[in-house]
Amino acid sequence: MTEAERIYQQWLDNPVIDEHTKEELRGIKDQPEEIEDRFYRSLEFGTGGLRGVIGAGTNRMNIYTVRLATQGLANYIIEQKGQDKGVAIAFDSRHMSPEFSREAALVLNANGIRTYRFETLRPTPELSFSVRRLGCIAGIMVTASHNPREYNGYKVYWQDGAQITPPHDQNILAEVAKVTGFDQVRTMKLEDAVKEGLYHVVGSELDDEYISCVKALSIHPEVIRAQADHIRIVYTPLNGTGNVPVRRILKELGFTHVSVVPEQEQPDGDFPTIPYPNPEDPNAWTIALKQAEKEDADIVLATDPDGDRLGVYAKNRHTGKYESFTGNMSGMIIAEYILRERTRTNTMPDKPALVETIVTTDMAKPLAQAYHVDLVEVLTGFKYIGEQIKLFDEMHSHSYVFGLEESYGCLPGTYARDKDAVAAVMMLCECAAFYQSQGKTLCDAMEDLYQTYGYYKEGLTSITRKGSQGAREIAATMERMRNTPETQLGGEEVLAVRDYQTGIRTDLKTKKTSLAGLPKSNVLYDEIANGAWCCVRPSGTEPKIKFYYGVRGSSHQDADQKLELLKNDLLAMAEH
Repeated sequence: MTEAERIYQQWLDNPVIDEHTKEELRGIKDQPEEIEDRFYRSLEFGTGGLRGVIGAGTNRMNIYTVRLATQGLANYIIEQKGQDKGVAIAFDSRHMSPEFSREAALVLNANGIRTYRFETLRPTPELSFSVRRLGCIAGIMVTASHNPREYNGYKVYWQDGAQITPPHDQNILAEVAKVTGFDQVRTMKLEDAVKEGLYHVVGSELDDEYISCVKALSIHPEVIRAQADHIRIVYTPLNGTGNVPVRRILKELGFTHVSVVPEQEQPDGDFPTIPYPNPEDPNAWTIALKQAEKEDADIVLATDPDGDRLGVYAKNRHTGKYESFTGNMSGMIIAEYILRERTRTNTMPDKPALVETIVTTDMAKPLAQAYHVDLVEVLTGFKYIGEQIKLFDEMHSHSYVFGLEESYGCLPGTYARDKDAVAAVMMLCECAAFYQSQGKTLCDAMEDLYQTYGYYKEGLTSITRKGSQGAREIAATMERMRNTPETQLGGEEVLAVRDYQTGIRTDLKTKKTSLAGLPKSNVLYDEIANGAWCCVRPSGTEPKIKFYYGVRGSSHQDADQKLELLKNDLLAMAEH
């Protein structure tokens, strides 16, 4: 009997496990590979929280793995004396999201910790906002973000409203690791938690405050009012949380021609019309683009299931075609608009800063220089952008103006500390209105940016390696690339390698070393001649290894050719 089979049998014999779960497990009794995959490890509580496939087993998302993880979180909150501050909890439209959020609340309640749980689904940025607004010690957002439909998970936030970062992430990980058995978990009945004043329901009262904070970021509401009736918008929430807040904010801003994709309007964890509810996936846009063609829309928008990422298509009036905007492109459109108009209207704060992750477009560098704004780069993950807002406040070093990452996430204010698709919709549509007043489209505005700052193009390729064997293969690829760095990629010389695991940057010409400059993480970054770069890291939420890469070209064609060369070299290197 393997270790996985032994634990499988323990679950079948354990009186704590409900009969429905046991029935699911009995259904795989003759499938040793399935038993191995479900029980070869415990679902990892990473630095952001839990994420995994829904189902029975230690390596799955279910009420038992949620309870175990939440007990560890509860132990840390008690250690920090945060019981009375409480924990805010929200959830998205995925299967089991309401159940997992309720189970998490009741474990916290059984440990004497107050909870403030939203009555119905809400977007992630509203949870981030609510943690600070309610004065909570922590927050939990039950979501698997943009993962495939079979996934769920939860992200943990600390009292600053950002996802957990050092030292709290490692400290919480350590506490979760100590909870190894169901006998260590406390839980209680909902009615008892309510009677004891531990379980609180959050209704619509915070919605108004959240929307008000987002609307306050508008720079030219008068331009929106003048142009809104001339802009046609097609929007899809991809069966997620965005439907209500996105439509509300567009209506309150004055946009009158907003149509929602009916097949993807209502919350639905099956995501029936798309295999992958991710605005980065071209397949997610098929229905929305057909509707846009029919209605001659100017802009097509999509938000992911938990409402923190925004995807964009815009109609090019010169070609008549809809053009896809990457997260880098839409982020730059919004960033340049904010920096330019804040400067022009004398509303730029003192010591302004633009924050981006190391895998986000290098166009941000000349853009920040042009407007005399400091550019701060952080590790991959929006939580590090949220952390910078806290550090700016504590050190009085900068004023946060805008933050963005390549994976379709941005935040134009400090009311929340995580990326916000609702605010991104507002700012992107304000940009559209502003350029409409000048006789331009968003496509025209993007072309202006390329001509002004350079033809920056970026790509991302993810290679999936599932199961225990896949995890070993990913580790081996990272080790090989770490030990034998390439000297040439995409036809250009590799100038230096930053190994954030060791914290060392190595100049490949001089062999001199220096500090890489960011916290330690399993990330490799190559600086390449003529404005190119690449970065590789294992995904923290999926069984994937991710290759990011970027170039600067003299034209669209030049940049596209350089990007393809670099991509091909990286993938060939990965398959060695």
